[in-house]
Amino acid sequence: MLIGVGFGNWWQSLLMLAGTGLASYLVYRATRGLAARTAPKPSRAQVRRELYEQRRRARELAREYDVTDDEIERRIDAICGAPDADGDGRSGR
Repeated sequence: MLIGVGFGNWWQSLLMLAGTGLASYLVYRATRGLAARTAPKPSRAQVRRELYEQRRRARELAREYDVTDDEIERRIDAICGAPDADGDGRSGR
């Protein structure tokens, strides 16, 4: 994100906007560059382990949440109780 400030007549304003925008950009690049240079590159084995773990977790979640409409209704009944006679699930309101 660039931040610029300018006031005065039009050419001073334009010059100030360019100067403060450039200063803002240089600060951004300096801080972003330090983080990129200090982060170690992960090894192939580490990336492979992380990706296999993500796939295992995705399959686990798919098994847990891939349910039919009937199963959803059973889970709702287990949590909220059986529906009332009118079927709206509210008790006498």
